Amino acid sequence: MAAIGNITFACNDPGALAEFWAAALEYDVETPPPDLLEAIEAEGGDVNAAAGAVDPSGQGPRLFFKKMPCSSPEHIPIHLDLNVADRDAAVERLTELGATVLETKTETTGPYTETWTVMRDPEGNGFCVQSPPR
Repeated sequence: MAAIGNITFACNDPGALAEFWAAALEYDVETPPPDLLEAIEAEGGDVNAAAGAVDPSGQGPRLFFKKMPCSSPEHIPIHLDLNVADRDAAVERLTELGATVLETKTETTGPYTETWTVMRDPEGNGFCVQSPPR
């Protein structure tokens, strides 16, 4: 059986995006070991070339941010869905952290109505915020 090791984001500023997603998900920014940072600096590398955010409980997946060319964020074929108790409050908090709102959608199937907000993180990566269906 396979398990998800990382969810990896191509981005321009790994440190800033790790900070955003850590705050958004109540994760911790992963701190590289000092000897790794020293080795990167000694080799003339960019210490902001990669960053991570980890679930403090150890249950959620690690988010990994790597400085590399990004594909166009115009379409969002694969994205994160954040499940929250209060969608409006979460959207407001994420906007304060630097995300932008694209649109809010509602879909009804039989007796269930689901509403979600489509957003972009500070580098334009799409994600959705939704509350449980009613």
